[in-house]
Amino acid sequence: MKGKTRKYRGSSTFGKGKKGNRGGGSRGGRGRAGFHKHKFLHLLKYEPDAYGRHGFKSKRDNKIEIKIINLAKVVEKYGDLEMVDLKHEGYDKLLGKGNVEKPFKIVVAQASQRAREKVEAAGGSIITE
Repeated sequence: MKGKTRKYRGSSTFGKGKKGNRGGGSRGGRGRAGFHKHKFLHLLKYEPDAYGRHGFKSKRDNKIEIKIINLAKVVEKYGDLEMVDLKHEGYDKLLGKGNVEKPFKIVVAQASQRAREKVEAAGGSIITE
């Protein structure tokens, strides 16, 4: 007696007709259907992390990032200007690394004490809003 596979060699449809074995019913439903019923063992064996929460959420993810700039960069980028609007440029805080020889008028949301001292010593001012 011939086996079923051997019997249908050469036949493109294997006795299923033109559409048979191509619908959602032949795979037990479409997509993830049946994962809590007849495909449950497949879920446990091959996709154990399919449901639920995994890992943890770091507290660092919730921190607001402040965009900073040093005085040295301000002098390098905007050295030819007299007034610099760092808020408009996208910076939140001015830090005091670097030296200032020219008086600047700087608009920024926050500035460190050292940055204020250096700018005011050069004859400039910092406006915080």
